[in-house]
Amino acid sequence: MKNSAFYLGIALLFTHELDAMPNHEWRMLPGLNLLPDAVGETIFLVAHVPLFVLVIALIASLNVKTRVTARNIASAVLILHAALHYWFSASPAYEFSSLVSSVLIYGSALCGLGYIILSAGQTRS
Repeated sequence: MKNSAFYLGIALLFTHELDAMPNHEWRMLPGLNLLPDAVGETIFLVAHVPLFVLVIALIASLNVKTRVTARNIASAVLILHAALHYWFSASPAYEFSSLVSSVLIYGSALCGLGYIILSAGQTRS
């Protein structure tokens, strides 16, 4: 159950990153928001390649300690990511107003929280 919550959370986050392109997420990021749109968009897009490689490598590591630690950190990041979206939602540059966007963002956070709770319950057992 906890692995299902984790994988669903990561899938929602990755799908959110697809949704981030038409919603111009780079316009809200410090530094990228100062660049011309075409440049900010390209940097935002290309930066996801090494980021996703690193995330996938760590959460799928054959080293159990590395994998568990990475999944815990990734789950916390899912929650933090949603908190940042909530915080930025008052910005005029914030474009994530659809139900689909909200489900992707906040659903991934719920999955991250579920993974952390289920992991904590397993540790106590």
